[in-house]
Amino acid sequence: MALDVVTSASAVPASEVLSQIIEAILEMVVAANNVFVNKESFIEVSTYLKRIVPVLKELNKKDLGNSESLNNAIEILNREIKAAKQLTMECSKKNKVYQLMNCRAIVKRLEDATREISRALSLIPLASLDLSTGIIVEIGKLCENMQTAEFRAAIAEEEILEKVESGIQDRNIDRSYANHLLSLIADAVGISTERSALKKELNEFKSEIENARLRKDQAEAIQMDQIIALLERADAASSPREKEIKYFSKRKSLGSQPLEPLQSFYCPITRDVMVDPVETSSGQTFERSAIEKWFSDGNKLCPLTMTVLDTSILRPNKTLRQSIEEWKDRNTMITIASMKSKLMSEEVGEVLHCLEQLQDLCQQRDQHREWIILENYIPSLINLLGSKDRDVRNQTLVILRILAKYSDDAKERLAKADNAIECIVRSLGRRIEERKLAVALLLELSHYDALRDCIGKVQGCILLLVTMSSSDDSQASRDAQELLENLSFSDQNVVQMAKANYFKHLLQRLSTGPEDVKMLMATTLAEMELTDHHKKSLLEGEVLGPLLQLVSHGDIQMKKGAVRALQNLSSVPKNGLKMIKEGAVGPLLDLLLRHSSSSSSLREHAAATIMHLAVSTMSQESSQTPVSLLESNEDTFMLFSLINLTGPDVQQRILQTFNALCQSPSARNIKTMLIQVSLMVEDVCVHRCL
Repeated sequence: MALDVVTSASAVPASEVLSQIIEAILEMVVAANNVFVNKESFIEVSTYLKRIVPVLKELNKKDLGNSESLNNAIEILNREIKAAKQLTMECSKKNKVYQLMNCRAIVKRLEDATREISRALSLIPLASLDLSTGIIVEIGKLCENMQTAEFRAAIAEEEILEKVESGIQDRNIDRSYANHLLSLIADAVGISTERSALKKELNEFKSEIENARLRKDQAEAIQMDQIIALLERADAASSPREKEIKYFSKRKSLGSQPLEPLQSFYCPITRDVMVDPVETSSGQTFERSAIEKWFSDGNKLCPLTMTVLDTSILRPNKTLRQSIEEWKDRNTMITIASMKSKLMSEEVGEVLHCLEQLQDLCQQRDQHREWIILENYIPSLINLLGSKDRDVRNQTLVILRILAKYSDDAKERLAKADNAIECIVRSLGRRIEERKLAVALLLELSHYDALRDCIGKVQGCILLLVTMSSSDDSQASRDAQELLENLSFSDQNVVQMAKANYFKHLLQRLSTGPEDVKMLMATTLAEMELTDHHKKSLLEGEVLGPLLQLVSHGDIQMKKGAVRALQNLSSVPKNGLKMIKEGAVGPLLDLLLRHSSSSSSLREHAAATIMHLAVSTMSQESSQTPVSLLESNEDTFMLFSLINLTGPDVQQRILQTFNALCQSPSARNIKTMLIQVSLMVEDVCVHRCL
């Protein structure tokens, strides 16, 4: 090897090798910014190398002669920096998940490369090259820093690797564990959590594993195969169709009869099938909790061989545990496949027993939930919601919620099942326990776009939810309110909520929605038959400000919708007084005084609203400070003058307005102003005659 180095060093001029080193360093500095994992470590190394560049440039200016030791040092430096650059390039191109799974090995290679570069740099006889003392001291410090540099995977990366190792060791993990792990990986390497993006990344990961096999790196390939087996349990790893094919292929190979457990599966102490088998120092296997209790009771001898045991030694029997889990899975799969027909029984007791088994299986493992979904239980469960037995319906709702909560595939199948949402909504109208279960299920389904759209369209659903939102049961009330929040994505749903006297989202839309939505909400308020109570609550809910804004700044149709809404709300005296106090009269008078024929309908609604406001002044108590509709002679004159300038409908409303004002607490002032207005009108007429 030494001879090869010498030959190589002597074959290429030192100045050319130095130029190659400088170029490699600069390329590595750029590539370090593009790595996906251990980025900080790569940037730290590139920072070290950038400090070498000025020295190398200075060396290139010198006459290096044919010093064999110098040429060898430069050649070693060249080789190590190229290796570091190659590692950096690989980590800016290879699959992100692969890099994350290899992050410990990568930082180890990076650390080794840094120290080798430091060693090579220290071999350059700097003192003999007439370099400044400052440069020599700087290189000495740099070599020392690089020699002692330690790199670690990031905390988040280490946590992910620990979860991966734990998942591989515990082969019976739930699918939710794999889903969560894949989500953490996606966040760590900066990829989307959408199924298509995750699947693409996993496929590329598999390709990297094949490359490892081609490199004959079997140890790495085996380790990565275990990781793939773990991650493939996640929902994003395969499509529902792929899962279905894989499931039925396996299930058909199992036969139809469950198998009895092998004798070796039983714990000699408990006589039950073991869950966590451990091996003692005598070589015998027991259930962990049983043998630990044996020891805690003061026993030191093996229960079977009666030999003295080392109580500190309990080795997990992973092979036996895997065999037990495979046996359980096989029997569970057969059981799930065979139970479906029992749901069709006319015996309520048998159906309930079957549902209890299903619920228990659902709660044990997400793998069981997936098998139930793949066996197409959902249409059968939906049919059971039509059962006459309340307990059957309640149990069915519980199971459907469990399935939907943990699986998008379940939600998709519910979306495709005939009348699924209608059947669930029907339960909202039944007894409280069933209502609670139904609203909880619908809330879960509302997180899925296709189903959320369906829920709001079921006749009577929103009305039932609004009723539940004020339920005495706090959980049912919260669920109903959250579900209404989810359904408020649709303007039509918001209108339906308002018609059910749930105005929260209508007020939001009226205040902050786009123009066409504001128009829809104002029109809805205008056309609704509201009780006095709800009219009051709307004014208290600050509907007045947005409506007056539309009256003042909207187009003709927008103004008309807003005025009609005000007309509807102003029929309650308390509302009328509030409108007067908050400045509604001015914009309404302004509309009346416009003479465009295109706005005659608008003036009619404005006149009717003003009449309502006038009537509201009649309800004031004498002890209150009077609220006046018309504040000035000018307003009174302008309104009075419209009697002769408008159609009969507006004329009638104006006359009714003055009639109401003459019966209000400010009647004396109004009558005085009317006399003054009459004199003014008479003067105008006389003036015209002259």
